[in-house]
Amino acid sequence: MIPKRFYFNCIIRVALLTTTIAVAVYLFLRTEFIAAAIFISLTGGYQVFGLIRLVSRTNRDLTRLLDSIQYSDFSQSFTAGLDGAGFDELNTALNNVIGRFRQAKLEKEEHYRFLQTIIDHVGIGLVAFKPDGAVELVNTAAKRLMGITYLRTIEDLKSVSPVLEEKLRRMNPGENLLVKLQQGENLMQLSVYATGFVLRREQMLLVAMQNIQNELEEKEMMSWQNLIRVLTHEIMNSIAPIASLASTANGLLADECHLEEKDPRAEKFQDVCDAVETIEKRSRGLIRFIEKYRELTRIPRPQFQVLPVADLFDRVSFLMKDQFENQSISFSAHIAPQTLSLTADPALMEQVLINLCKNAAESVDGRANAEIKLLARMDASGRPVIEVVDNGKGIHDDVADRIFIPFFTTKPNGSGIGLSLSRQIIRLHKGTIGVSSQPGVETVFKLKL
Repeated sequence: MIPKRFYFNCIIRVALLTTTIAVAVYLFLRTEFIAAAIFISLTGGYQVFGLIRLVSRTNRDLTRLLDSIQYSDFSQSFTAGLDGAGFDELNTALNNVIGRFRQAKLEKEEHYRFLQTIIDHVGIGLVAFKPDGAVELVNTAAKRLMGITYLRTIEDLKSVSPVLEEKLRRMNPGENLLVKLQQGENLMQLSVYATGFVLRREQMLLVAMQNIQNELEEKEMMSWQNLIRVLTHEIMNSIAPIASLASTANGLLADECHLEEKDPRAEKFQDVCDAVETIEKRSRGLIRFIEKYRELTRIPRPQFQVLPVADLFDRVSFLMKDQFENQSISFSAHIAPQTLSLTADPALMEQVLINLCKNAAESVDGRANAEIKLLARMDASGRPVIEVVDNGKGIHDDVADRIFIPFFTTKPNGSGIGLSLSRQIIRLHKGTIGVSSQPGVETVFKLKL
């Protein structure tokens, strides 16, 4: 909308110019006042120049306004200058427009900073990138998950995990994947979900990543406990009466089992007595077997206290000393720093380390230079780490993922509950247990509390 004063200024200038031209033409054609006609003509020329200047000034200000909008530079201001009050309303209007755009830009920047702050504080990793792999956004959680400080393109992830880089590059909107990522000492299971959106007329992919390793282990543990609880309950309900009846029958047949050999019934009664006794023994054996598995569902709640690692290692070393000496195993313990302590249940932690040391002793059995080490240290994040290291036959990759599953064992006489029980105890301590192995070289069980 054209300001009124500017509008009237233009009308007056045009009217004066028209009058001047008319007077000049009249003087040239009807009178002899040539000098006056020339002066009037020059005055008309000056008025034309002023009108052109007026329009040019307006066009220039409008151009500056449009350029400011185009390049988002709202530092411009408009003043009246030499043209007086005729531009006051126009300049005020232009300054108001610039002010509105400046305010809108400030609000947009505030909203962007607010959104950026929220994104950086979200616990889920977020990465947004273009189809060519150029990264537009990566938040703090994603950097922490992948162990990086910056990310320009998705291809930069090859140094972190070639598998993760390939999965992200090939993901489609709406796709959900589960990716394993080894980040330093930590093994993570990343749940990765992708969604598509359009930004600045370009198709983008937003990927959300979350480490669900602990949740998976927790759910797996609960599932196994529920299964074991149901199975042991049903089996015990069936085996207990059989064992009781077999014991009663064995007692009733006790006298008949000692008949003289001349008695024709002796051989038959002996077979019956042997069968009943076998049923009783096997029933009792099955009951003891099932009771072992019940231990997986009866782990006591930890009684936490500050526990010096040196004291823990001393007790484990004392309990395992005879076995190590009998098998000629070289044992050593190293703690850094020597004053390292952890908050744990002493009895439960002893049980875990004894289980791991027994497994290590079985692994190195028969080796000429058998060696087992207990190591304790602080990791990069300040968490206590305990390692049980042996140079035994090791664990192959296809077995390493299953050794913590209840009932799974590679030993001829193993029950498959030792490592599963150890993992449950560590989980109750809000920690993790993992294994890395080079068969025939070194096997390391690592506890992080």
